[in-house]
Amino acid sequence: MPKISDIFGELTFSKKVMLEKLNKDVYRKLLATIESGKPLDQSIAGDVAHAMKEWAIENGATHFTHWFQPQRGGTAEKHDAFISYGEGGDIVERFSAQQLIQSEPDASSFPSGGIRSTFEARGYTAWDPTSPAFLLEAGETKTLVIPSIFLSWTGEVLDIKTPLLRSLNAVNEAALRINRLLGHKHTEQIKVYGGPEQEYFLFSQALYGTRPDLQICGRTLFGATPAKGQQMEDHYFGAIKEKVIMFMEDMDRELYRRGIPSKTRHNEVSPNQFEIAPLYEEVNLSIDHNLQLMDIMRKVAEAHEIVALLHEKPLAGVNGSGKHFNWSIGDNTGANYFDPSGSPKDNIIFLISLGAILLGVHKYGGLLRSAVADAGNDHRLGANEAPPAIISVYLGEYLDALLDQIEGLGTITDKKLSEIYVGVQNLPKVAKDTSDRNRTSPLAFTGNKFEFRAVGSSQNCSEAATMLNLIMAYGYEEIADRIEKKKTKTSPAEKAIAVLEEVFKETKRVRFEGNNYDEKWHKEAAKRGLPNTKNTPEALKLFLNKDALELFKRFDILTEKELHSKIEIKLEAYNKTKDIEFKTAVNIARTMILPAIAQQIALIAPSQAAAKTAGIKSSPFNTEIKLLNDLYAKILTGTHNLEKAMAACEKESTLIKISEAYATKGARALDTLREAIDTAETVVADELWPLAKYQELLLVL
Repeated sequence: MPKISDIFGELTFSKKVMLEKLNKDVYRKLLATIESGKPLDQSIAGDVAHAMKEWAIENGATHFTHWFQPQRGGTAEKHDAFISYGEGGDIVERFSAQQLIQSEPDASSFPSGGIRSTFEARGYTAWDPTSPAFLLEAGETKTLVIPSIFLSWTGEVLDIKTPLLRSLNAVNEAALRINRLLGHKHTEQIKVYGGPEQEYFLFSQALYGTRPDLQICGRTLFGATPAKGQQMEDHYFGAIKEKVIMFMEDMDRELYRRGIPSKTRHNEVSPNQFEIAPLYEEVNLSIDHNLQLMDIMRKVAEAHEIVALLHEKPLAGVNGSGKHFNWSIGDNTGANYFDPSGSPKDNIIFLISLGAILLGVHKYGGLLRSAVADAGNDHRLGANEAPPAIISVYLGEYLDALLDQIEGLGTITDKKLSEIYVGVQNLPKVAKDTSDRNRTSPLAFTGNKFEFRAVGSSQNCSEAATMLNLIMAYGYEEIADRIEKKKTKTSPAEKAIAVLEEVFKETKRVRFEGNNYDEKWHKEAAKRGLPNTKNTPEALKLFLNKDALELFKRFDILTEKELHSKIEIKLEAYNKTKDIEFKTAVNIARTMILPAIAQQIALIAPSQAAAKTAGIKSSPFNTEIKLLNDLYAKILTGTHNLEKAMAACEKESTLIKISEAYATKGARALDTLREAIDTAETVVADELWPLAKYQELLLVL
């Protein structure tokens, strides 16, 4: 690989390129939008568009596209050439300010959740200047990619990025209000940071080709437990195979060229499972980079004749894949509000920020579960490598004890709490890494940030970030309201401490320091009234609670119509995923598994007949054929029952009832069929079994 700093960002319209291509005044105005959140000065759009076009063409681009994030998942793009008619009718390269700022793709086939009719096709993409344009490469072809939002003709949300940007505005206003109350004059803009750790599996391309379920569904629908899975715990952080390290090196190179700061790579818990983690960035950019990363990963893997799989649970019985989302809040002064320090000013913000997130989770924690709900993640949440569906907060032993002390202090003194300042400075001086990490917690404080561990590996982190920002904005506003209502003649910091005493008492039910996998916690959580929605249909209902609707409306994230649309799209996606899985299972059972068992019976039958002719009445061949015959019958019956369950699900009257039926009776029917097929895999000859087995998938690359 070339020196990283030499190639980093070479495919990105970076600040360095902007400085070279734009005059100083235009550069300054564009930078004010990118770094300070100021509205875009429309007068500079023409200059920026011209500079982008010139840079793109110099680097071999012929087309441009507005790149956006529809609610169906993934990303979308429509390519247009840099061509127009010149004055004499000749073709010239042109890219106008209007083309940069806005485009009109055909929106008719994107899911809208009933927000518009199919024949109402118009949708608009609008440039997001806070995320840099970049070049997309496909062989020798290059395209200028412009990160964008996606709205309907009437201005309603059709994408996942727009609510994220709105939530950033909400948390900005709420946190600035807190800073003003505390007299922090130099705080002008709030910044939110993110860093998604991406887990994934790699499989042999040849073995993958034998598995229609992996190809169509992204996960195996059948597969017997292998003799050696992850039980030896020898893969995690183990030596990386040469073929894998070569893939990782090529992937890193492509990421660096696009300005994506890939930092860490290692083996994960399951064999053939891996992780890549980036440096921290502002959250909108970090999510755009993660979407690019997923696409690059798949392309690079294909070039190495392997398959990168991002499904949350490709194989049963071994770890699934998540996307641990690291998230924090700071401001333009460089402060990180979740980074405790010795500064009284920083520590009051630190404590208020802890109180804000606890308030948010206390009232709206179920929405964090809703934000990561889909068919793939349902298989992972609650398993041994992922947090349960119950949302709680882990602070660590020191902070948990600190909050317990603060909630009962009344007045704060050095005697009651070590390292507390006197008077206005009565705030804890907290060191980083004061306790061990809790890998079972869905939302854990990890020294200077929170790690939200429930995001699925294939998911867009925008929805999780939106909810974290939203509940944080709610928490800040609630604390600000309470501070303003305090009529005492004490300082703002002292009023804040008094408010936090109340907050830490009220929110104690969402704090949990123990093992989130323990069944005792599930019982305790039920007593505390914490929601435990174990599947997508249950989780999505939480979006429709009256309080949730009011929250989205209050902070201008989604209207009630947009929220209903979002839920309908998610339910439709869930139902379609289940329908595809069930149909694939039926097809595999009928056309691959049953014929394999029949072949095995046909191989044994002559030996059984020979034994009978020889007068051997209790031949082991009789037992073997009976076992195979019984399995054949069970699989045939299980296939019929799954088909009946599918038909019953489809007859339900509403989307939510269809989803609930798929999640219950449909899932049970597939599980029953799977049990019989997995047993058959252990008795049918290897050369007859049509699917690559788990042992091969986990060990061969």
